[in-house]
Amino acid sequence: MSATSPLTRKRRRAVELVHLGGDVLIIIAVVANLTLLLVDSLFLIEPLNEAFQAVAPGAHGFYDSVIHQRFFRIDLAFVALFVADVLLGWTLAIVEKRYHRWFFYPFIHWYDVLGCIPLGGFRLLRALRVISLLHRLNRLGLVHIERWTAYRFVAKYYDILLEELSDRIAVRLLNNVQQQVKADSTLADGLINRVVVPRKEQLIREITQRLETSAGRAYDGNRDAVMRYISEVVNHTLRESPEIRRLERLPMGSAVSGSLEASLAGVAHRLVDELAQGIHTPGFRTLVSDTAESGFDAWLTVDAGSAEVTEAVLVDALEMLKEQVSHQAWKDRYE
Repeated sequence: MSATSPLTRKRRRAVELVHLGGDVLIIIAVVANLTLLLVDSLFLIEPLNEAFQAVAPGAHGFYDSVIHQRFFRIDLAFVALFVADVLLGWTLAIVEKRYHRWFFYPFIHWYDVLGCIPLGGFRLLRALRVISLLHRLNRLGLVHIERWTAYRFVAKYYDILLEELSDRIAVRLLNNVQQQVKADSTLADGLINRVVVPRKEQLIREITQRLETSAGRAYDGNRDAVMRYISEVVNHTLRESPEIRRLERLPMGSAVSGSLEASLAGVAHRLVDELAQGIHTPGFRTLVSDTAESGFDAWLTVDAGSAEVTEAVLVDALEMLKEQVSHQAWKDRYE
């Protein structure tokens, strides 16, 4: 394995270099072809043609006879090169199994295929080949487009444009939803019957579990404070009791009163502990579940008032989403 790994890496490197050489050749050809298209288009403009002839008659005559008169044939030479590049790329994609089906290549690289058509409108698509090739070179790490000032400038305003468009579309959609909520008086019934009722058991189970968990945690975290409060309540109740006051006047009454206070406080402590431990028993879960179900059924009863409340909640929630979407987050990124 160790003997073949360097050879495999060398082959991959050689293949990458071949691809790179082909990409550079195509970039040069595309730039030359686009430059020729631009110059010949300017040559067809009569005032520019006349100015060119007046300034450099020799160069004008050379260009007219050698290039302009043979422009279509020269362009066909570029087209032949581009067609060969498309066929070669298609073949490599099939060999490397780059796509799910062999015929996907011309659809994915449609700009390369259409750019091979030697007509005015299709020739402009050849500029997209430069973008595609730069992307491939950037992926290979041979160039770093993201460091270019022009790229950062275009990417910034492209990002802003997309965000503004998407925000406006989202706000318009939310406005339409709000209008539907206000116009449809049966929305509350539909919301309950189609969204809440099918999940009734899950919601009751979730409520029961949350009550059990929250009550248990609350007691465990505040047990000492609860016990002190119980002791204070028992002590205060006994001191305010007339019977206990009369008992304290008797011989040994204070000792009996203190023992009674300690006994009652201990009973109260054990009672609260038993109640706290009972939170995690099946009986308590059944009690809470039955209570939650009764309250749930009462909550599901829809009348005119509850329908208005449901509508108001939905409208306000959508309004909040609109405010969130309307916030121009790109200002925070580019300030």
